[in-house]
Amino acid sequence: MIIEIDEKSGFCFGVVGAISKAEESLAGGEPVYTLGDIVHNRMEMERLEELGLHRATQNELDRLNGCSVLIRAHGAPPALFAKARAAGVRLIDATCPVVARLQKLAREAWDIMEPRGGQVVILGKKGHAEVVGLTGQIDDKAIVIESVDDLHNDVDPGKPIYMISQTTKSPELFDQVSRAIYDMVPGGRDNGDVIIKDTICRQVSSRYEHLKEFASRFDAVLFVSGAESSNGNALYRICRSVNAHTYKIESPDAIEPQWLDGASSIGICGATSTPKWLMERVAGVVQEMTGQR
Repeated sequence: MIIEIDEKSGFCFGVVGAISKAEESLAGGEPVYTLGDIVHNRMEMERLEELGLHRATQNELDRLNGCSVLIRAHGAPPALFAKARAAGVRLIDATCPVVARLQKLAREAWDIMEPRGGQVVILGKKGHAEVVGLTGQIDDKAIVIESVDDLHNDVDPGKPIYMISQTTKSPELFDQVSRAIYDMVPGGRDNGDVIIKDTICRQVSSRYEHLKEFASRFDAVLFVSGAESSNGNALYRICRSVNAHTYKIESPDAIEPQWLDGASSIGICGATSTPKWLMERVAGVVQEMTGQR
């Protein structure tokens, strides 16, 4: 039996930075609050909560006067920073550097589009924390689209367009939407009123092709990811597209023994929000279930 953990799966550097800042703050013995999950992984959040991390909502900021509040890697809109400072909390800004640069680009895009009566279009998941932080940079004046259908329904082809993307969207979807924009505007790619910036994080996007190759090498694949992880759902679909015996799990307890029946090789991989220790724990359970130890 071959059991292999994908060496490229696991936290991206933005998540590593956010968790490191949380752990450093918690080491002082004082409670730390986070507005939303630092990472979309239940098991990792439970580990951090055991260290003293607490969740809070924006509506609870006033009661956190003097407390430490962490802004997660997804970033946050300027209005939230202002509200937190007004409430007297100590902010720990763990915004991913890639996301921070994208927020700056969103503001620059609006500065270009506003005088021209144009549109800033964000390819991303509506309501996702990163997207909320991006739209908040320009007072929620951006148009958020999730698909080509959204593009045709919500974007005016007769007005200038500046499109950027949530950092974790798939390159394939970005290319599909980009082509659709050029198809719908007068003059196509020669239209000088269309600006498209590929803002997908390459540390994330490089995993798409890698996971295709990884998943294809095994009789069965266990993809470890939190249920709420957009990146996890996308990467799971990639694995599933090349290996029908790919199973998405949130914890080792979710492994079904019949998934492993007849398999001589098991691949274990995960999302950018999946901790290495959790994939290692999954590998240990697989070893026990298959009599490898």
